[in-house]
Amino acid sequence: MALRDAPLWHLTMARIRTWMREPEVLFWSFGFPILLTIALGVAFRNRPAEAVTVLVEAGPSAAQVAKALAEDKQLTVAIVDHGEAARQLRAGLAALSVRPEPPLTVRYDPTRPESRVAKLLTDNAIQRSLGRRDVAEIAGQVVDEPGARYVDFLVPGLIGMNLMQSGLWGVGYSIVEMRSKRLLRRLVATPMRKSDFLLSFLITRLLLLLIELPVVMGMAYLLFDVRIQGSLVAYLAVAVTGALAFAGVGLLVASRAKTTQTASGLMNLVSMPMFVGSGVFFSVKNFPEMAQPLLRLLPLTALNDGLRAVQNEASGLVGVLPQLAVLGGIGVVTLILAVRIFRWD
Repeated sequence: MALRDAPLWHLTMARIRTWMREPEVLFWSFGFPILLTIALGVAFRNRPAEAVTVLVEAGPSAAQVAKALAEDKQLTVAIVDHGEAARQLRAGLAALSVRPEPPLTVRYDPTRPESRVAKLLTDNAIQRSLGRRDVAEIAGQVVDEPGARYVDFLVPGLIGMNLMQSGLWGVGYSIVEMRSKRLLRRLVATPMRKSDFLLSFLITRLLLLLIELPVVMGMAYLLFDVRIQGSLVAYLAVAVTGALAFAGVGLLVASRAKTTQTASGLMNLVSMPMFVGSGVFFSVKNFPEMAQPLLRLLPLTALNDGLRAVQNEASGLVGVLPQLAVLGGIGVVTLILAVRIFRWD
């Protein structure tokens, strides 16, 4: 049988034509990740270190202490009364307050990184004003390595999130919508195989990825100079395997759901834990150590870790084999289950 006569060919072409007739798909596949990258890239762009706000409580020695602190250009100093200092600390408007009367007291929240920094800077400034001299002079060197910026961390996470959303909603939701409109019931009377029907969604998803990935990465490069440090083959392998894994998850979710409301609930149930715990906007290392092994088994975590390893750490195929194994295993298992339990009606 010629390729153009194969049922899978016609089903795939039908999916592509349907996709081209839906402008909203273009926005969510290309426009939304680009806009999100631009917005977050601008918000978290590399900037000079901001001065930390330190309050000095009013008193006879307040001016003297404030003058000593102001010598450090990394500190923004203001003299306020005790009540205002307490209010600004509670509201997070200041990192630290100093009561200048003996014994000199510093009030700060050690759980806030900026407060810990302010504590060190305040202590250093006051000790210097009282005559302390450094025993050794230590030179500082600014590090600006490729992949060290937040936007370099962010872009792979956004690509991973978009692949997850496209797999769940672009594949799974489309099938449920066809079922709710009773379009699948009409297909039962045709000689089409169930596997061909489901594979057509996977193939369409991969073709969309081949357009989507260069567009998003091209915009990230042009706007923020985001580069792939490692192997392009490894990067594409991780992205393709991740797209297949989430397409499989989408097919599994849609295999029995009868209404779009049920499908939406199931997809949110699947995606929300990964939005929070898979390192899209911040590292998985922020979670308790005992939870991290479980989080790294999530498909979006494996996808994000693999993309970041190639893009920012110059990894090759060997370096991302664990992530490929997780994504490939999830893709194969979900696809097999989806084909077995799928129902037309």
